[in-house]
Amino acid sequence: MSINQDTLQVAPDLIHAFTKMARRNPRHPAIVQRGRTLDYGRLAELANTLARRLGPDPGTVCVPAVHTAETVVALLGVLTAGGTYCPIDPAFPEARRHAMATAANCRTAILGEAVADHQLGTRLVELPALSEFPGEPPGTLPADRAASGPEHPAYILFTSGSTGQPKPVATPRRAVAATAHALRDLFHLTPQDRVLQFASLNWDTCFEEILPALTAGATLVLDPDAHCGSFPRFLRMVERERITVLDLPTAFWHELVHHLVDDRAELPPCVRLLVIGGEAVQPARLDDWARLDTGRIRLLNTYGCTETTQITHAVDLSGPLARAPIGPAPIRPAPIGHALPHVIERLGEQGELLIGGPGLALGYPGLPEATAARFTTVDGERYFRTGDRVSRGPDGLLTHQGRLDGELKVRGVRVDPAEVEAHLTGHPEVTAAAVTGATLAGRTTLLAYVVARRHTSPPDLAGELLSYLRARVPGHLVPGRITVVPRLVHTPSGKVDRAGCHLRYGAHDRSKETSVEH
Repeated sequence: MSINQDTLQVAPDLIHAFTKMARRNPRHPAIVQRGRTLDYGRLAELANTLARRLGPDPGTVCVPAVHTAETVVALLGVLTAGGTYCPIDPAFPEARRHAMATAANCRTAILGEAVADHQLGTRLVELPALSEFPGEPPGTLPADRAASGPEHPAYILFTSGSTGQPKPVATPRRAVAATAHALRDLFHLTPQDRVLQFASLNWDTCFEEILPALTAGATLVLDPDAHCGSFPRFLRMVERERITVLDLPTAFWHELVHHLVDDRAELPPCVRLLVIGGEAVQPARLDDWARLDTGRIRLLNTYGCTETTQITHAVDLSGPLARAPIGPAPIRPAPIGHALPHVIERLGEQGELLIGGPGLALGYPGLPEATAARFTTVDGERYFRTGDRVSRGPDGLLTHQGRLDGELKVRGVRVDPAEVEAHLTGHPEVTAAAVTGATLAGRTTLLAYVVARRHTSPPDLAGELLSYLRARVPGHLVPGRITVVPRLVHTPSGKVDRAGCHLRYGAHDRSKETSVEH
């Protein structure tokens, strides 16, 4: 395996790159939200003001993850202070929010206009109001606080684990810097671009929207019509805000293509790049896309894991930079692409994709066994075991061939069925549970099969379990359907057979079982 060592060098720290842009174009729009514009100079002032308030060594800082400019200020302010950013969705159940804060060892919580969670963290810091003046101009912080070392955690996110507890992933500053640099190049970002902030601020996809844009001098756009549930309104917003770059979950893109075909609609001419990722591309939708007037738009398929920092592989499926049409659509699955320049890849046993390089996370804080199980060293190089089986084509492109474990992608987020099973069996009236996934209306949906204790009423239990889960876990961990069954299916070795449970109870007449849908 030949590696270009120049691509593996540590990129300039993210805050240094952002500050450079703020000094170069202080009056250029950095964030636009509901007609309100925050320029680069003001954004840098606000970030520095927050960093001053946080003080030296703020540790892990909990931030309410809401779609506002204030959240971006908090992200930059925490990084400027040398802290570790930890987004927590205020819509999550209270128990889940506190479990996340505990797992991340949060020492500080940010209070802002949008949300004030007075119970997260031991120290509360007020977020500066966008209208507050004067602020701290760019570059006024002492050098030792303007950036921590490259191995210091930049942020902590959470992925699914088998214990039922939040599983934190610590990503260092060198990983964030290397990835932002690579994505600026991959997206061909310039100050003329306007990038829609679409992804949930709890997941790392939001960082591939925010960080490359703000270190390239582009404009980040936040708009409630991005999540309105209406494709006509969504498309009008894209045209109104002159969006040039869209980064969408593949499942959302599938539905968007359906709308464009069925309603004979078009993407506004301002769009030049559409990034998709999180799930496999449906060949039929790719075929539909090719039949639309989309030849000017780069359709970029991407792959990555939280533990490898955003995007590691990409390929142009359509548009001006596509090498050749991907197809014929009904036969050939869409590839996940080539490794980006900063990524080291290796194919392990059974074709498992292993990923190394400067984008690798530090591991799972407080979980040494879990870290050792997923991070391995081969020939002196540290890798993350993705659990994804891939094949390499004659053109060098990788194609996803399924999982080596039971993990699923729900709404573009990795879900370990064992985590949902752990919560279900935590209910006093449940003796056993099996959770699997099924594709319904083009989206992966969780299905749960549970065995009740004797003398428990199945109809009451199925509904009660939905309420029980909603009070404890985020929505993507709540099954779309819970079915109470007499017994689970087991393999010859005695293990629970999740697929077997679905085959037995998911399709045939369920007159002896009781289901409740979410």
